Amino acid sequence: MVLLGIAAAGVLIPYASGASVQTEGAHRTLAAVLANDLIERIVATPADSIVATYNYTENQGQLTDSSGALLTNAMYANFSREVSCQYVRTAQQSNALEANFILAQVTVYYRGRKAAGIDRLISE
Repeated sequence: MVLLGIAAAGVLIPYASGASVQTEGAHRTLAAVLANDLIERIVATPADSIVATYNYTENQGQLTDSSGALLTNAMYANFSREVSCQYVRTAQQSNALEANFILAQVTVYYRGRKAAGIDRLISE
């Protein structure tokens, strides 16, 4: 009987771990889509408004779409998002020059753990 239990566990464990990996992959894919959607919103914004507009956190279950409406589908309930935009200079630029690039950083979390992140350098 013990051997039968060990054999059954040996057959079932790969399926259980496979399902777990598949679920995590689905969460990471959705997180990447959420991060990319916000980056695309940022890029579509006039450069002189980006830094003032995009520095905030959307708490878990409080994500918004491009029109500002709350995403109410249950699949978004455990996601949160942080966005940070700041003026930066590249390594080749002198400190005497005004920063003319914007670094946009979007991080998406699933249940408090980082699931995806996108950094994008935007020229003015």
